[in-house]
Amino acid sequence: MPFIPHSEADVRAMLKTIGVQRIEDLFDEIPAALKVDQLKLVPPGLNEMEITRLMKERAAQDGTPLNFCGAGAYEHHIPAAVWAIVSRGEFYSAYTPYQAEASQGTLQLIYEYQTMMANLTGMDVSNASLYDGATALAEAVLMAERCTKKGPRKVLVPRSVHPAYRKTLHTIVDLQDIEVVEIDISHGAHFGGGIDPHWLATQDYGAFTALVIPQPNFFGVLEDVDALTDWAHAKGALVIGVVNPLSLAVLRAPGQWGAKGADIVCGDGQPLGVPLSSGGPYFGILACKQEFVRQMAGRIVGRTTDIEGKEGFALTLQAREQHIRRAKATSNICTNQGLLVSAATIAMAMLGPQGVTRAAKASMRNTRALRDRLCSIPGVAPLFARPFFHEVALQLPRPGHDIVERLAQEKIVAGFALGEEYAEFENALLVCATETKTDADLDRFATSLGRALS
Repeated sequence: MPFIPHSEADVRAMLKTIGVQRIEDLFDEIPAALKVDQLKLVPPGLNEMEITRLMKERAAQDGTPLNFCGAGAYEHHIPAAVWAIVSRGEFYSAYTPYQAEASQGTLQLIYEYQTMMANLTGMDVSNASLYDGATALAEAVLMAERCTKKGPRKVLVPRSVHPAYRKTLHTIVDLQDIEVVEIDISHGAHFGGGIDPHWLATQDYGAFTALVIPQPNFFGVLEDVDALTDWAHAKGALVIGVVNPLSLAVLRAPGQWGAKGADIVCGDGQPLGVPLSSGGPYFGILACKQEFVRQMAGRIVGRTTDIEGKEGFALTLQAREQHIRRAKATSNICTNQGLLVSAATIAMAMLGPQGVTRAAKASMRNTRALRDRLCSIPGVAPLFARPFFHEVALQLPRPGHDIVERLAQEKIVAGFALGEEYAEFENALLVCATETKTDADLDRFATSLGRALS
């Protein structure tokens, strides 16, 4: 059925009012050579039964491969109750809570999410979420520029930050006269795969607004966050932490990095109850110190009391100014991912601190067991010697993308071929094993990899 529910008489009346004969006349500025009469590759319409069968057949073709790929999106166990609750109409179809009197449930859930995220990150305040981790980093950089006001408009970003995050950052800030300086990661005898603070101390970047610190970084490596944080603060710059929220169950919170802690924290919330879903949707995390809260993008839910003294929740510090200020607004992508945040909040509430910690530790154990199995294969060795969380880069005797394609034939997602984004690591593979993997899964991967390399 058409999306616009107007009758033919309605359409004729509107066309007459604006002085054209046909709807096509509204597009007469498009050259005829660019128009097509029909979409030849679009098949005829199907009824409900036919489309259901088609989609089941296509899903069967995808299969259920054994997944050892992370690279920013991770296969974690999600308790069945999480999405059973989120799929209830109260959550699933709830709209933006502009009217507090009609949205107390949604507002309370977001408030609980903010509290959990502030506790995980060690920050004073969290917003109600953003679109994803990449745009959250861009918003964090823009926020840092606003916080410094009259600054150099330059941010330092290590190459160990997720490649997609860096590309998104360039796309958003390049036209705003913010210089993104990428820091090398290959210096220092023991700092391959991460930033060497001693080497960094010898570099002269001039004045800059902020240093971005990923923890863990794209390679799974743990950065020396204390030294890096203190170095940036000594330069008069802010620190932006990019984190995997699950890792914060076992790693020190960004608010405790160095002597003063990180100033802004961002990341992707996908590991917390959100399925992979062919790449999304996910949700972005953004938290900060209290002194910077008025420059934070997006919504914040606050807890208050009404005139009768009853507890209630409402949006606060949320002017929706992007409706009128356009390029000068605090943010133009600040809508929160309410449905995904609901799933993450329910997942964290169900698991509790102990459950989240168990998932993180089990993922670490499985990844280390996987590394040991794979490195027993001739020609396979760790790419970096530094400590890692639940992801590890391996050096192979063949290009990583060859191995990914070969193991895909055995229904195994072997990992991320680092040569796709880092030319110097052509023969390297980034692998991850979460708490969902069994010893049999690890053995199957090792056997298949050994066969592929032989």
